[in-house]
Formats: sequence, structure tokens, C-alpha cells
Amino acid sequence: MSSTTDSRTALRVCPLCEATCGLTLTIEGTRVTKARGDRDDVFSKGFICPKGASFGAADGDPDRLRTPLVRRDGELREATWEEAFDAVAAGLRPVVEAHGPNAVGVVLGNPNVHTMAGALYPPVLLAGLGTRSLFTASTVDQMPKHVSSGLLFGDAHAIPVPDLDRTDHLLLLGANPLESNGSLCTAPDFPGKLKALKARGGTLTVVDPRTTRTAKLADRHVAIRPGTDALLLAAMAYVLFEEDLVDLGDLAPHVQGVDELTAAVREFTPEAVAGACDVDAGVIRALARELAAAPTAAVYGRIGSCTVPHGTLASWLVDVLNILTGNLDRPGGALFPHAATDRTPRPAGPGRGFALGRWHSRVSGHPEAKGELPLSSLAEEIDTATPEGGPIRALIAVAANPVLSAPDGDRLDKALGSLDFMVSVDPYLGETARHADVVLPPPPPSQSPHFDFAFNAFAVHNQVRYNRAAVPLEDGRMHETEILARLTLAATGMHGADPSAVDDLVIGQTLGKAVKEAHSPVHGRDPRELADRLTGDTGPERRLDMMLRLGPYGEGFGARPDGLTLEKLLAHPHGIDLGPLKPRLPQPLKTVSGRIELLPRPIVDDLPRLHAALRERPDGLVLIGRRHLRSNNSWLHNIPALTGGTNRCTLHIHPDDAERLGLADGDAVRIKGAGGEVTAPAEVTDVVRRGVVSLPHGWGHDRPGTRMSHAAIDPGVNVNQLLDGSLLDPLSGNAVLNGVPVELARAGATL
Repeated sequence: MSSTTDSRTALRVCPLCEATCGLTLTIEGTRVTKARGDRDDVFSKGFICPKGASFGAADGDPDRLRTPLVRRDGELREATWEEAFDAVAAGLRPVVEAHGPNAVGVVLGNPNVHTMAGALYPPVLLAGLGTRSLFTASTVDQMPKHVSSGLLFGDAHAIPVPDLDRTDHLLLLGANPLESNGSLCTAPDFPGKLKALKARGGTLTVVDPRTTRTAKLADRHVAIRPGTDALLLAAMAYVLFEEDLVDLGDLAPHVQGVDELTAAVREFTPEAVAGACDVDAGVIRALARELAAAPTAAVYGRIGSCTVPHGTLASWLVDVLNILTGNLDRPGGALFPHAATDRTPRPAGPGRGFALGRWHSRVSGHPEAKGELPLSSLAEEIDTATPEGGPIRALIAVAANPVLSAPDGDRLDKALGSLDFMVSVDPYLGETARHADVVLPPPPPSQSPHFDFAFNAFAVHNQVRYNRAAVPLEDGRMHETEILARLTLAATGMHGADPSAVDDLVIGQTLGKAVKEAHSPVHGRDPRELADRLTGDTGPERRLDMMLRLGPYGEGFGARPDGLTLEKLLAHPHGIDLGPLKPRLPQPLKTVSGRIELLPRPIVDDLPRLHAALRERPDGLVLIGRRHLRSNNSWLHNIPALTGGTNRCTLHIHPDDAERLGLADGDAVRIKGAGGEVTAPAEVTDVVRRGVVSLPHGWGHDRPGTRMSHAAIDPGVNVNQLLDGSLLDPLSGNAVLNGVPVELARAGATL
């Protein structure tokens, strides 16, 4: 063990959830021994949660793979990097050449967006392969919000976030940021921001079927029936119109479709939706009136309102309410962040708009959304042949564990075993990676540089931070950026080329395009001369420097001398504050009309399905998921410090339901759904409303062939095995994970 005389500190933004808190790491030799909040971080200002405090344990987990694995004679064995990439090229290229690019599927998991490499290289891999068989964690999480934003604003990435630091009234639906730390709303110390809202006299309203920690903090908690958020929001819109509370304010010149929307929500009266939502009509009217009366307000919906049958409609209505009350794009309302690596802002005006269903999945005909097919359809795309084309025969999985995160993991588990070839980029041999023919393990986060490309685009305050690796790369390991660059080369027929060729290609293409754009600060310049000016020790750093220079705060390769560059960012190790969110309309709009299209055709076509839901009244129990502050999907169950206590895989059930079914606290309970059944211990609690039971997502670490020793001690059960994958939000392809019917019985009893 290193002596304390070897101790030093290094700064690192935490990659373990979306809050992106700044950490100060204590390092002894090459081992991270402590993590605390960085008080000088321009964004998080010292806040830290249990996940961040456990950074060292996650970083040094002995079960992390240290060398590549290659399957030989049916068994995964350690191999050199050269052998691993030789195997990748030999396994993927014949599939592409014999069956076409769509025979290779690509799955991108949630951790992928928490790394610098995960943001920079998968787009190049996908472009080089030319496959349409793309599946990501977005379709078990957030795709409804991307689709609704695409339809409203013309850009699936133009997602407004609540201005937490200045709002007077916050309405949260299906969100529990005191446990999740926030999602599609990057906000270190979300709990502190909610407490500050209340301290300044503001109002917090939470709509959730569980009495979560966030709900306990609220001024008003509405225990809605799961899956009916869109009905509630539609009724609130009705009240705004009926009571003449609509006030677009400065938005008026940028909005079209108000009159049509009035007619579209005419039948969603509070009285009509009350029975389906199990929310009193008077409460619905009060919610609408309070929202309209607040000096500033923001409506924010997350995973509980996305992973339901009407997820896109609910996501659309969240912003409809922000628009109708004039709170979109104004301080204290919901604003569009402006990240430092966003593209050079183009002049306001009509754009290409957003299209759904440009192609469809082969088996069930699901429309693509944002270039992706539903993760729920991955198993059938592998195990089912159709006249329209052959199945997926090879798979590339990057930081993905769909056996646990997608519906019907048992079917997918079998399907993965039938592939001709599979490669997994994963630090663990987990439930999905165990099927791979080649496993390429990235190094721990302390040995990697970090920049939040994805989450800065959802940040509640504009800022920029970058960390170089805190610890030198360990002998025998390979940088994740190089792993993904070499994977791209091997998959696209360029195996053996220098991995720097990938970065050089992207730099050349990006600058070549920028010099042709009239609004670009480098219009008319020589792209080779611009490339020569880039700084950075590596290809990824040169790409980051390029993006900063071309971005909204950049120096534009000399056009704005005081602007951002990588060199300037490195001189500010705690980050650079770029200021509060500001109104940006109409610049972010890319609709064909150049305006907010309040009632787009796909929404109109889906409203009859919502109308039919007015008559739905589930007779039995329905299932919802839940978050825990010390978890993040299936990632962190192998870290002892983050498991145990209240972070357990138990079935929450209301005391009245437990008594009716003859269940006691701790009883083993069989839970049956359309996709199968699991058995979990009952936890009798009134934090769930009557008629609702709750199991957490990401558990089920009991499959053979994995190497996650601590997770296997208390594996829990895979809640997604209760789903058969047939329930999807039709507009976005998002899996329906919440509000699904289940049956319960004590273990040993007949269901």
C-alpha cells in the first residue's frame, strides 16, 4: 500500500449520475482513497451524494476487467488487445459483407453518455457501418421527450429545462430528484434547489403515485393513478382555456396552433378525467389556476411520465402548459440551455423539421424515432426471420446491459446466445456481456479524461468543465477513446489503421463543413489551416478544442479573441461559469414553419387513443418502478458501500392491499406479469397508494457466467421480466414500464 507521503489531490466531475457534481479526489499512489465535493466547482459548489462519495470504491472495484476477453472453444479467456481487435474484425466484417449493414445491431447503454469517449465515437461508428439497427437506453427512458421536442420545436435535442434557481412555482410529474438527482435536467444539489425554492416563498407541487422523498418536501402531493399523467395535463390545459387563463406573453409571435389546441382538448374536462386519474376535479382545476397565477412557473416531467402508454403526449403537454402560461423561454420558467460545445448558432428561421418513421423495425414494424428502434424489439429482431429481410446476426454493445434493462430479459438472453458474433465494450462481465465473443474493457474513470457533452445540454446553468485523467493509465489497459476508435476501424473495414485516423476524419469533415456555412465564424477559411491551430495532447482533446472554438462561446479561430478554447478551459480547473439560462427563441426552432408548432399532426393522430383512456379503470394491481439515491440502473450493485440498508430489491405494497391478499412484511411474494413472473420479499408501506406496487429497476444479478461477486450475494429480481415487450408508446417506441397490471400471491400459492 502507498504511504501517505504519496498522497495528492485531483479534480474530477462525477460520472455516476446526471447531476455532474465536481469532486476532489484524494489519490495515494495510483489509488483513489477518498472523494469529497469540490467547493470551488462553478456548478456544484461542493455538493456531493453517496454515489460521488463512493467514487473510489467504484473506481477500484476488483471485479472490473483489466484485459480483453476473447471466446475460444466456447470460453471467454484473457487476450491481448491485438488479438481482441483481430477477432472483432474477423467476426463483424463477414456479417456485413454477406448480409448487409443492417445485420449488425448496435446497442448503446446509459453509461455511454457519461463518458467523453461515449459521446465522440459511436456516431462515427454508426455512420461508418451504415446500419439502421440502432437501439439505445433512450427507448426505456426518455425518448418521449425527444419526440415531443422534435415535434414542437423541430429539434429532438431542444429540450427546455426548469429554471430551478429563479422559478416561483414548480410542478413535477413522475420525477423524484431527491433520489435520482435529476434527469434531463442537470442540476447538482437538486434537493437544495427545491428547498431554496420553498425558502423564497415559492411552491412545489409533486404528482406521483408514491409518497417519495420529493413528494414529502412538496406543498402539494397528488397521488395520481399510474400512467394517467397525460389526462391530468390535458385537463389542466382545458381549464386554462375555459377560464381564460391562457397568456402567451412574449411567446405569441413564435407560436402557431393555439385555436386548434383549444378544440383538441375540449373533451378532457377535469370532471371527465377525474375517474381515470383518481384525482378530484377540484384539485385539477386548482393545479391549473395555481400554475397560471404564479409570477413564474415551470412544469417538469420525467421517467414516471415517460415510461407509460401515453409518454409522448404527456411530454408534449408538459411544454404545452409551459407555453400556454407564457413560461417557456423566460427566466423562472423553462428555458433552452446553451452548452459550450453546441454547434455554431445558426440564424433564426425555418428548418427541416422533425420526422418520425423514416424506416421501421423489420418484425413488428415499429417506426424509428431519432434514428433509433425500440430496445423492446431487439430480441425479436435477432430471433425472428421475415420475408422483409434477415435477422440481426451480429451485435455491438457499448456500455449496455439490455438483459436487465429491456423487457423480457429471458427472451433476449436466449436471442443473444444465437448471434453469429457479439462484441461488448464493458468494464464488467455482466448479464449481457457474458454472451460476447469479445469483451473490450475500458479503464476506470480516474484513468480517463472527462467532459459532459450530453448533460451540459440539459444544465440548469450554463457552464463548462473539463478534467484530464486523474491517474495515469495502468499498464496493459487502453484508453476508452482508443478502444472505440479501433472498434470503429475494425467494424468498418479499416482494421489496423492508426486510431488517430478517426479523429482526423471528424476534424476534417467538421471544419470542411464549417467553412462553407455563411453564419460560421470560419466561413471562407482554409480548413487545413484551422486544423493546424487546434491544441490538445490527444485526438479527442483536439476535437474538444475544435468544438469549443466553433461553439456559442468560442473564440471562432480568432474571430472572437476572448472566447473559449481548450487552453483557456484547462486554465480554469474548477470550470468556467457561462451565466444563467437566457431566453433564446426563435433561434432554437427548426420547424418547417420556423415557429413552435403547438399541435403537430402525429399528436393529433394519437389523441383519440388518449380519449379512449378516459374509460379505462384498472381493476387489479398495477406496477411501477422506483429510484434510490445509491443506485443508478444496474451499474452500481457491485459496490458494497452503495447496497444494503433501504437500497434493496423489495416489493412495496400498501397495507390495505397486503391485508386483502394475506401478505405480511417480509413474505416472499410471487409477482406475475405478461412477460413472466419473479419472486421478491414484500415491504408493506404506505408510501405507495392503494392498488399500486413498486419494484426497483436494474436488479436480477443471478445469471450464470457473470463476474460481479458482490451483486451476486443479494441479486434481487429483474422487474422487466414481468413485461413481454409488447406495450410501447407508439409515437416514440418507448417501453411501457409503469402502470402495467400484475398479479400477486404468497410464494407457494397459486396465481
